[in-house]
Amino acid sequence: MAFSEFSSVGKKKLGVHVLLIVLDVISLALAARVNIFQEFYFMADLFPLGLAIATLIILFFTLVLDLTVKNMPTARPAVDVGLLYVLSIFWLAFNAFSTSRWRNIPMNCSSIPEEYPDVRTWCRDVQALKSFVWIEFVARTYHPTIAALARTQSADPNMSRFSVFFTASFILRYAITEHKRGRKQVWNGPLSRYVPRDGPHHNEFSRQTVTDYFGARGTSAFEKF
Repeated sequence: MAFSEFSSVGKKKLGVHVLLIVLDVISLALAARVNIFQEFYFMADLFPLGLAIATLIILFFTLVLDLTVKNMPTARPAVDVGLLYVLSIFWLAFNAFSTSRWRNIPMNCSSIPEEYPDVRTWCRDVQALKSFVWIEFVARTYHPTIAALARTQSADPNMSRFSVFFTASFILRYAITEHKRGRKQVWNGPLSRYVPRDGPHHNEFSRQTVTDYFGARGTSAFEKF
């Protein structure tokens, strides 16, 4: 695998994908600390922990597959958008539930008496976890692809004016826009390797028939046999 195989859009996408993993690892570490103190008892604490683990597994394997498999279906726009929406919905629902259960925890952890240092530490961990789970939701909704797509020549210049909460829709809109411009190959391969091109051209992700193979190479293809 050569890093040069990836397009400029793809390199930015993969870079922010790694950033999402880092954010998720931080959320996972904070959730683990909170649950250890509470002895894994409260559902409000368990939801972020379980979702962070599931998200880390999904992000890690999708990144590895995108890097190692040239035309991985999970890296295609349709699947990418669907996965993004599903994860965002889960993070939104679980964050709302957990945040509502944490409402009685004081925002100012210094108000807890000094003779309870463990409780103070737990309070700070909960407040940090509360922040990071929402940061991760926003980061996940603000998909890495859109920041790069908004800078490409073929991207709609009005894209960057919209709220970050609609960026998942921008990915779908970008793919549909490319499709309408005749660049139907946008659906056939991962965005990490997608390069906008006008007019007929060879698409490395398209299926090639035997007739296409010999037609493109002429009689020289038969000389190998």
